[in-house]
Amino acid sequence: MVSSVAKSNLAPLRSFCFLNSVFHFRNLRELTWLLITICYLTSQSLADDGDFMEEFLKREYSLVKPYRGLGFSSSSQWDLMGTAMVTPDHVRLTPDLQSRQGAVWSRIPLLLQDWELRVQFKVHGQGKKNLNGDGLAIWLTRDRMKNGPVFGNMNHFSGLGIFVDTYPNDDKTHDRTFPYISVMLGNGTLSYDHDRDGRSTELGGCTAMARNSVYDNFFLVRYSKNQLTLMVDVDGKQEWRECADITGVHLPTGYFLGASSATGDLSDNHDIISMKLYELTVERTPQEAEEGEVVTIPRVDNMEQFQVEVEEEGMSGVQLFFTLLFTVVGLVVLGVVGLIVYGRWKENKRKRFY
Repeated sequence: MVSSVAKSNLAPLRSFCFLNSVFHFRNLRELTWLLITICYLTSQSLADDGDFMEEFLKREYSLVKPYRGLGFSSSSQWDLMGTAMVTPDHVRLTPDLQSRQGAVWSRIPLLLQDWELRVQFKVHGQGKKNLNGDGLAIWLTRDRMKNGPVFGNMNHFSGLGIFVDTYPNDDKTHDRTFPYISVMLGNGTLSYDHDRDGRSTELGGCTAMARNSVYDNFFLVRYSKNQLTLMVDVDGKQEWRECADITGVHLPTGYFLGASSATGDLSDNHDIISMKLYELTVERTPQEAEEGEVVTIPRVDNMEQFQVEVEEEGMSGVQLFFTLLFTVVGLVVLGVVGLIVYGRWKENKRKRFY
């Protein structure tokens, strides 16, 4: 009797233990599968990110450390010009010395329709604010390796110019704070007006306090479906801030990437740390693909909407004073001469009556 009671009492316990073990087994199995799934998805995500960067980063158009493929050999992909020199940390376009010009140019024409260029740069020197200059430029142009007055490159260029201007030449216009990054699209006939800081041909721009910055300085240029976007990251927040967004931009393919800089009476170190070009995968409808035009001359639709109003330079106070002074003196002289002539005429007339 006692034995049967004991067995009957143990039966529920055995059943509970069995169910408990099965329950724990199922939990452990589900937990194991969950962990495996998370690890798999995480690894796939990281792999996808790596493949994306590896697949779309176009190394033949990029300038990155340790700067292989840069120099004067026949196998080089980039050429140096002027005062440009390579160091382990950067490509220095110009040193902090007066009257220097330097540039680096790609030898390979850019044949991509949709792309994104990320530039890391540094501008620094001993000069105080507004006693430094002149700035640097990033180019995508038809001609390469040309010296000139536009941040070390030729004027009347054909293509795209992104200007990091650190000195206000037009000091009478206080509509912006420098350093200032701006966009210009040249068609071979437009002239960059250095004295007006390029206002008459500017498509867009923004202030970017990038000189002697304690942060890493970046800007991004994206071109896709005839839209050009410029973004900056210069304040250490590690996030892009929109600088310019321009629609209706038509750029030819087969142009060359480059970077240049120039100093004049004022100077700075102008360094390029990296230029990374990415190919963008953009879906196009069959109609868009058929309507794709072959662009031979850079242009932007409705150029008038981007024109910056530039006031005519007025006379200074000193100029106005001397202008009024000479005007008054001239009027007095004319009055005196007139009185003398009139007096002689009257005297001669009186003599004829005697």
